[in-house]
Amino acid sequence: MAASDPTECAQPSGPLAGIRILDLSRILAGPTCTQILGDLGAEVIKVEKPGLGDDTRTWGPPYVTGPDGKPSTESAYYLAANRNKRSISLDFSKPEGLAIARRLISQSDVLVENYKTGTLARHGLGYVDLHAEFPRLVYASITGFGQTGPYATLSGYDVLAQAMGGIMSLTGDPNGPPMKVGVGIADITTGLYTTIGILAALRHRDATGEGQQIDVSLLDTQVSWLINEAMNYFVSGDRPIRRGNEHPNIAPYKMYATADGFLVLAVGNDAQFRTWCDLTEMRSLVDDERFATNSARVVHRGQLDAFIEPVMKSRTRAEWLALLGPAGVPCGPVNSVDEVFADEQVRTRGMQIEMPYAHAASGSVSLVGNPLHLSATPVSYRIPPPIAGEHTVEVLRDLAGIDAEIFRTLKKSGVV
Repeated sequence: MAASDPTECAQPSGPLAGIRILDLSRILAGPTCTQILGDLGAEVIKVEKPGLGDDTRTWGPPYVTGPDGKPSTESAYYLAANRNKRSISLDFSKPEGLAIARRLISQSDVLVENYKTGTLARHGLGYVDLHAEFPRLVYASITGFGQTGPYATLSGYDVLAQAMGGIMSLTGDPNGPPMKVGVGIADITTGLYTTIGILAALRHRDATGEGQQIDVSLLDTQVSWLINEAMNYFVSGDRPIRRGNEHPNIAPYKMYATADGFLVLAVGNDAQFRTWCDLTEMRSLVDDERFATNSARVVHRGQLDAFIEPVMKSRTRAEWLALLGPAGVPCGPVNSVDEVFADEQVRTRGMQIEMPYAHAASGSVSLVGNPLHLSATPVSYRIPPPIAGEHTVEVLRDLAGIDAEIFRTLKKSGVV
């Protein structure tokens, strides 16, 4: 199994070292954001409800095999977005827990939350409640539909955003039903946008001393990455349709069957198309007015495929990659997940890492690496995904002044 060597260090390092994040989020969008911030050196404190923890801890199987050889309480899903965090158990719905939460907020730069709109305000932890007392606090709110609008109080999940935001109408076989993307891409992109917003807000805070609220929703984010299909609609007035693996504005740009598998051919301009024609002895296509330009090829894509498909089936995937790639014709194999992590390029770039993990039978766990490569301040992998409440004692002792005796009282009453 390929693995990169994670940078192990006891103290945060990197461009965000010295920034403390209080993470009140769970599931995927918020945790994705805070994991990125943690990878960049921020100290992240993940707040989980006692006895429950992040919902995704139970989103399995599969679960990590524990030291006793039995499935642990840590799902593979949870591990995907929770490294470089310390976990504490805290029930802030109780007065004692609320007081502790406010103490932690007073020592934090950023609060990230993804509760339904209005939920934290009912506990006195809404942005308006905190801004006057903590004017430098950057407060990031992630919801399904945003802080305003007729859907603001509704619960939101990735699949709802994909459905309501239009991407399902564009994904799947043209003759089949709408299809969601195979992973929680609305959650992931919302986490990315929230990260960008936090970095911008910290820049503003450092320049002016003023914190602010960042309002990011799954639906808004999903709509934002309709990208060219949204513009196609704005310009033409025509409703975009599902095209399977084809591109609405480029041809040929799709998956083709080869003699032994599938390969994507991504011809982005006329010069690349001419090269493909030369290599395949199909030069006559270049002289055909139906195919001479990209605009013409898009209009006549069905007729074009009638020529391309039998040619692509005449060789194996490996033969096509060896022929087309070096000649500058963009192409690539349709990899399964196991093939992805066996790929030498992916291995070289450190996209699979190993971290020590005492809760696993093997003593370590494989995680997907961070794709950021910063020359002066690289990402670091310091803390494996924690078990629920693993760091409660040390965090509350160091940041909230909770000694052992008080901690025992709080634990007895279910606050921690």
